[in-house]
Amino acid sequence: MTGNRSDHAGVTRRAVLRGAATAGLLGAASAAGLGVAAPADAAGSAGGASAPLWRTAWRRGLVYGSSTATWQISDTAYADLFRREAAILFTEDDLLWYRLKPTPTSPLDFTYSDQIIGFAERNGQLVFGAHLVWDAGFGPGWKHHDLWDLDEKAARKLLFGTETAVMERYRGRVPIWSVVNEAITNGRGEGVRGLRNDVPWYRTIGPEYVHTAFHVARAADRHACLLMNDFGYETVNQYGDRPEDKRRATLTVLDRLLAAGVPVNAFGIQAHLLADGFAERFDAPAYRRFLAELAHRGLKILITELDVLDDGLPPHAPVRDQLVADVYRRYLDVALTEPDVAAVMSFGLSDRYTWLQEDYPRKDGARRRPLPFDDHLRPKPAFYAVQHALNGAVRRWPTWQPPRVGSPG
Repeated sequence: MTGNRSDHAGVTRRAVLRGAATAGLLGAASAAGLGVAAPADAAGSAGGASAPLWRTAWRRGLVYGSSTATWQISDTAYADLFRREAAILFTEDDLLWYRLKPTPTSPLDFTYSDQIIGFAERNGQLVFGAHLVWDAGFGPGWKHHDLWDLDEKAARKLLFGTETAVMERYRGRVPIWSVVNEAITNGRGEGVRGLRNDVPWYRTIGPEYVHTAFHVARAADRHACLLMNDFGYETVNQYGDRPEDKRRATLTVLDRLLAAGVPVNAFGIQAHLLADGFAERFDAPAYRRFLAELAHRGLKILITELDVLDDGLPPHAPVRDQLVADVYRRYLDVALTEPDVAAVMSFGLSDRYTWLQEDYPRKDGARRRPLPFDDHLRPKPAFYAVQHALNGAVRRWPTWQPPRVGSPG
């Protein structure tokens, strides 16, 4: 399977993430760049690359991995690549509600989540479970009124009942959970004390839905790392939102949660980077200060959805690949100076399976090239840029040890 569809029944990722029941924007933040050349002997398959990315990262105390889904790893060549390169698996689709509960009356269906978590376990990979609470991911089986017209009691039962059931099923098997995703105001967007108020849970339950989601998660699993996950911290994004506003709102939200004793252990930065003008628009000192602020609050930091939107770059693939690689280099050279960054995950490993091609095709018709490996699963300059950045990262004490450590890899 080599397409970019998230469901054999014809549900595209765009439909899943933006589903008819939601009003939230799809997470896509900012950044971009110049050029990093691959070594002269870089040609060939992933198997010919010097060392898998996860092992390079682990030497510096980092965990490297990627998102994937059952529909992607049915491609055996891609599954082999993922098995080789990743030490942590981000559950891209299989814990979203369109899989777990495709309609309001559907019983919970763990068929796909069992498969993806089983794949990770068989391959000695950690699991990053995503996302327990979000205003998207429902798919076409949910309509606007199915969520927005709920009374508070029904909304609490639906949201927190589902959260509890999912976490209890995978207790001890999923060490890291994205508990609340994309709840913080974007740039100067409308919100209340840093929280978006244009999501159904805010309207039906109130702002305390965030507090409650974390307490419910902690009750379901005493040992899991619980985090918030969001985007928009690098440069002005395609919607005009300013990163300094998003950083300020994020710290406001986190300070209120932590002061109230809410068990937030970590923060996930999606890092969907915008290539166009990244070198000029990325304020590296301000970004370092933001990461330090998160760490100062006692939070571990995870880069969770790293990729590069190549708008504004030439269509010629070799040139574009060098420019995309430079974005990775510039970004990671900054992010990995913070020793409390514990993990780096790309949003996919290969251009064969990137949401950007389906949701945001280039106007010139050239295929998107946002990831470390190309459509044929061969390493690109981006691979070597990521490898170089991981190899040069500040050493840190590992937060998690992947089960595969010590295996041949």
